[in-house]
Amino acid sequence: MFSSEPTSSQLVLDLLQAELGEVVSADPALLQSVRTDKSGWVAPGAPLAVVLARTTEHVQSAMRIASRFRIPVVPRGAGTGLAGGGVGIDGSLVISTELMNEILEVNPADELAVVQAGVINQHLSDVVAPHGLVFSPDPASKAISTIGGNIATNAGGLLCAKYGVTREAVLGLVVVLPDGTLLRTGRRSVKGVTGYDLTALFTGSEGTLGVIVEATVRLRPIPSGDIVTLGAFFPDVRAGAAAAAAITAALIRPAVMELMDHASLVAIDAYSGTRLSEGGGAYLLVQTDARGAAEEASAISEIVTRLGADVRLARDSAEGEALLAVRRNFHPALASVGDVLIEDICVPRSRLAAMFDAIDEISRRHGIAIPTVAHAGDGNLHPNFVLPPRSSQPATASSEPNEQWVPASVWAAADELFVAAMELGGTLTGEHGVGVLKKRWLENELGPQSVELQRGIKSVFDPQSIMNPGAVF
Repeated sequence: MFSSEPTSSQLVLDLLQAELGEVVSADPALLQSVRTDKSGWVAPGAPLAVVLARTTEHVQSAMRIASRFRIPVVPRGAGTGLAGGGVGIDGSLVISTELMNEILEVNPADELAVVQAGVINQHLSDVVAPHGLVFSPDPASKAISTIGGNIATNAGGLLCAKYGVTREAVLGLVVVLPDGTLLRTGRRSVKGVTGYDLTALFTGSEGTLGVIVEATVRLRPIPSGDIVTLGAFFPDVRAGAAAAAAITAALIRPAVMELMDHASLVAIDAYSGTRLSEGGGAYLLVQTDARGAAEEASAISEIVTRLGADVRLARDSAEGEALLAVRRNFHPALASVGDVLIEDICVPRSRLAAMFDAIDEISRRHGIAIPTVAHAGDGNLHPNFVLPPRSSQPATASSEPNEQWVPASVWAAADELFVAAMELGGTLTGEHGVGVLKKRWLENELGPQSVELQRGIKSVFDPQSIMNPGAVF
């Protein structure tokens, strides 16, 4: 636990402001806003200050002062995280890289770009599109989330079954270490196996090792074939999950394969004005972008029809993209009626139907609705718990830690979800990270030896343990 006397805190704040000027803010409204992220978690207390960094030097100066006084540091991007991993804890220095938003280089010949950490995911794709390239990581928040944040959490998304999660798109990093020194990792070449892979270590490290300020990322060619989208209605979600597994077993790799249960369809309809829930008990949305997209879509249609689906083909690519937009509306649909605890489990693709069965059984036994969507192409499920909305008043420094807005019955059901996923050979988080919300289950999955080794790795980079204390471990 980090604490300091008021005079010490004021001294640190004075030093920060003397060295960094208006880059440092202690505005009460800003301090309150960085206490939470999209997970809904609200940290107790209030941060000391926020550094609105615009340059790597700003981050280095802030880290040197924090290291000198052992001030806890919380790196933060756009605040779109879903595990409470980038929230300003009491007395901490929040270092925001959101304003470090320059695209420093686009190199079409080598299919790479060099970006500052605050560049918006979708903005990079828009900039490189005229070169026939795309930044393939595709989290649902790509229109607002930063690449630095995507890297820190190793974000996934709708396209990762075919194109991989963020780690597959990161070639190298520039990181400010806790003592303010600069570390460059990785390379610009396609291959490289010199030494330990520190780039991969920092990808998904959730701000516990240093502050990512710059990245060299891999770009991919925009698929040259037609894009074909189809929707398949099933009598129930287990049948839809079995169909998704059958598509994978047939060695077909669609770009997108999303499965929604009936409760999800009802929520989307209420929010978007669609009528998906009238089509069946579950909906499998598949998009293929292969060179032979029409043939691949035909093969998929044949598989799911044989398994009892009612298949509907999008008339054109615009209608297909509209269907994807409807899927992306799932979380806003739930958030429009209450606070949402968005869970994130992943199982082997062949066990997807079994995991849906487990969710249904847990839902019935606890008497709690758990609307669930899945990135069916990689076995990543998002069971959701919709909770009564909290007060619309802004959080205050005296607010209780957010865990208390989640009823004990919901945590009990979530615990069973995690256990079920691990028993099926899966994991308690596929793409959101551990953050604050899941750290109590970390050792259950990794085991004590692995956790101890990871703590030891952290201590090498962060011997004073000032980087995002309380997150992950």
